[in-house]
Amino acid sequence: MKNKFLILFLLLTAFTFGQKTTFKIKYSEKLAVFIFLQNLSENYPENVFKTEFIKSKYNNEDYKDIISKFNQLNIFYSFRFEEYPYGSKKSMQTEDILKKNMIETETLADFKLRSMGIVPNKTLSDLAEYISVFTPIYNELIYNPNKEKFEKQIIEITKYANENQIEDYFKTGLIFYNSAWDASIPFEIAFYPLPNSKGFTAQAFCNNFISAIQTDLKSYKDLFSVMLHETYHIIYDEQSLKVKIEIDRYFNENKSNCSNYAYQLMNEALATALGNGYVYEKLDGKVDTNDWYGIKYINLIAKQIYPLVTAYIEQKKPIDKNFIDTYIKLYEENFPNWINELDNIMTYRYVLTENEKDFSLIRQLFRYRSRTEYDSAITELSIEKMQNTPLTKVVIISKNSKEKISLLKRKFPELKNWKVSANKEFAEKFLLEDKSQLIILNQKESTIETLFKLIK
Repeated sequence: MKNKFLILFLLLTAFTFGQKTTFKIKYSEKLAVFIFLQNLSENYPENVFKTEFIKSKYNNEDYKDIISKFNQLNIFYSFRFEEYPYGSKKSMQTEDILKKNMIETETLADFKLRSMGIVPNKTLSDLAEYISVFTPIYNELIYNPNKEKFEKQIIEITKYANENQIEDYFKTGLIFYNSAWDASIPFEIAFYPLPNSKGFTAQAFCNNFISAIQTDLKSYKDLFSVMLHETYHIIYDEQSLKVKIEIDRYFNENKSNCSNYAYQLMNEALATALGNGYVYEKLDGKVDTNDWYGIKYINLIAKQIYPLVTAYIEQKKPIDKNFIDTYIKLYEENFPNWINELDNIMTYRYVLTENEKDFSLIRQLFRYRSRTEYDSAITELSIEKMQNTPLTKVVIISKNSKEKISLLKRKFPELKNWKVSANKEFAEKFLLEDKSQLIILNQKESTIETLFKLIK
């Protein structure tokens, strides 16, 4: 009898894993209100949600006080998967888990119950309360005026997904990335209306994709190519530890000086080539001749590697050493100076400075960022922590220059023969053995911005 149950279990398991991943499309009111509240923050740029709220009767001190309290909630905890190569797997973010639970639960009570333990109970209770208070406001200002159009869009989008067999593109990604997904876990997609807007936002995490959609959106190929772009990030993230370590080794063994920064760029480059390149071409019948991404480095490298990516897809081949080496070669041959361009290398940065105001200044100077770490001490320990990452290493010295320069020379063999005056301002850049750049600023009177401009 036990053997029969075992055989039945194995058959059911094989059946489940052999099926295509299910895509569920829906509207999540809780998520929509949460994002609405986020957009009302003073820290957010001007947007349609803020515009509608400001001109409404709800723009008073009572509701603005709730918005302020909402913004002060700390729901942003994270932890790294330490056994994975640095940067190869996204850290677990409590905000993502909370949004996932908003999508997958029916009521705020269910949301609170499922989210217990993710953040402190008081924080969770306050979050649910603020969402509850602003739900009728959101419905009055945003959802109800656009309800008819939006609900029709959801029906059309669901039909479009079924007609174009969107799950097949998911499977293509699994093969290409040499990744895996339990088909018994559905991929849940949550949309919410975005009135009076020309663009839309998108994000993917866990088994979820969320996006605002313009209420007058008629063509869905752009939306779906972006949706798959974000989904491919998840598939990349779900590669096994073995695959991650192999890819990491391929990059580390490559002799090109460009290999590290090519590695840092790869996640976005591949998602763009697949989502905005391959998926769009399949949906539209021709390659998109416009930019595929708003950042030039991602856009240009994605287009450069597109023939390589499509060749692997057509042959149903997963990423391998040959793919990585060819990718690095294309990067080096076509964009050799990118490893010296600050707008590129500062996307991935680790900053040491004893002046914490420098953190916000750097964020203003280099707004686009992928991975960043900051430390307000320049010590042996902080330098060693920085050295354990492949990020661009930035050290800003504003006091005790002689001592700090001496420390840096001890910790970095590449600085052994470096001669510089501690009493003078300077901005220097060095390519390290790990093929990351080390930037050292010695600040006396000039601004950080002025010093960065001195770097060649």
